[in-house]
Order: sequence, then structure tokens, then C-alpha cells
Amino acid sequence: MRFSTYTTDGETFYGAITDAGAICLSPLFPEWPTLYDAVAANGLDTLSAAAEGRPVTHASFSYEMVLPNAPRILCVGVNFPDRNAEYKDGSAQPEYMSLFPRFASGFTGHDRPLIRPPENHTLDYEGEVAIIIGKEGRRIRAEDAYDHIAALTLCNEGTIRDWVRHAKFNVTQGKNWDRSGALGPWLVPFRNASQLDEARIITRVNGEVRQDDYLKRMMFPVREEIAYISTFMTLMPGDIIVTGTPTGAGARFDPPRYLKPGDVVEIEVDGIGVLRNGVEDEQ
Repeated sequence: MRFSTYTTDGETFYGAITDAGAICLSPLFPEWPTLYDAVAANGLDTLSAAAEGRPVTHASFSYEMVLPNAPRILCVGVNFPDRNAEYKDGSAQPEYMSLFPRFASGFTGHDRPLIRPPENHTLDYEGEVAIIIGKEGRRIRAEDAYDHIAALTLCNEGTIRDWVRHAKFNVTQGKNWDRSGALGPWLVPFRNASQLDEARIITRVNGEVRQDDYLKRMMFPVREEIAYISTFMTLMPGDIIVTGTPTGAGARFDPPRYLKPGDVVEIEVDGIGVLRNGVEDEQ
């Protein structure tokens, strides 16, 4: 079962996504006005049961960022060995993971364009798996971490590269341009460890494979991410953790291969799906 936030005829809904279209569920649950509220209430199983046997209600719609009102999004940086080597500074694997915040306004939905701003044209792509927390926890043990995941989705963690270099100790300003990245197309409930442990992530730009790796090669696996983050903050249902991108982003080519209008970026993970976005200049 897949769940998404979508818009049709000027109204926003959430529902189950099938190959034939969307099964609108939000009117059935006024106590959960958004998909975020459903996740926060541990309601994905209830949504699954409600969708069973119901007909498609919307064959035509536009995807929104999957949890557009998510208040907390944390991203893990430089989390694959080859990504660490890309910096060519001779550094060994770091002892602690790098973290930075992103905000919902920086993301758009599946099949919507990433927006390249007029101030700077170094828009780059980063294909990643994002996890959605489903169970509150503080100081979660790594061996228990998967018990706190409600769902998975995909992320294009779009970045304005020049702006991540504006300051010595943070990248936030390069990571939060409006609609520079994407989250979606949908949430896939997390049922089995293999959904992460065996996941292969592929990023294509205009059909060319740019990133191709397995999550099991991450320097800080998802279990450790949850354990570390929950040490300093209580993880809450609906929190999003963007887990890290493999080598192959546009900035690491010589010369760099940044995104331009007309490009199409696809992030693919078996068992989750494909997140696809074009690129447009800001109007």
C-alpha cells in the first residue's frame, strides 16, 4: 500500500495510490486532516484497511510533497565512503555523523519541477531514502531503531552548491531554497528490515545513471542514525530523516554537471518506487 498527498481541482487530499489512480481517504478521517496527522496517530494500518476494496476516486491529480506540513526534517551528510573520498582531504571516516535541517518549503512533489533560482545556478541533485518516524523515542538503542519507523519515501535533496560554501560550519542556506528538492511520491509502510538493509538506490539524469549504491554501505546505517539523533532529541511520529546520498552528485564531476532547465532527475529504489522531477527556472 502506498499513501500520498495530492491536489486535484484546487483541493488537497491524501489517499492510497494505485496503478489506476488515487483512492481518497482524507474525508473519512476528519480527526486526521493531513497525512502527517495520520502518521502521528500511528494510523497507516487504519488507512490501509480503509482503502481495501474502495474504488479509485481520482484518476488525474498532482502530487504534493508527501508530508507538506512535516515540522522536522533532518538530513545526514557525507554518509557513503566514496562521498567522503570525494572531498579529497585525506580524512578518514568521521567519528560522528554530519547533520543539518531542511524545511518542508524546500521540497516539492513527484513530477513537479525543481526550481533553479536566479541568484545562483549551481542546482545539484542528491538521491536518498528518507525514513518517517512512527513511534516516539528518546535514547533509542540501535537494535530497537527499526521499531520506530513507520514508512519510507524517496528524496531528491536538491542543493544550491555555491551557497553551502557561504559559511564555515553550516550548509543550511544552500539546502533550503524553495522547491529546490523533492520528497515522494508516496509513503510505503515499513514492514521488513530488508526494505532498508537490501535497498539499492539509483539516480538518473536524463536517463544517465549518476548514482548507484546500496544503503548497507553507508558509514552510519539507519539504525545508528536513529540511535544518535534520539540521544539529543526526542524523535516524534512524523519526523523525517533523510539518510544520505551516494557518490556521483553533479558537483563532483570535472567540470561540474549542475542541473539546468529541461533536465529530468529520477531517484529509484526497488520496493519504494521512482521519484521524478524536471527542472525549471524560477519565474
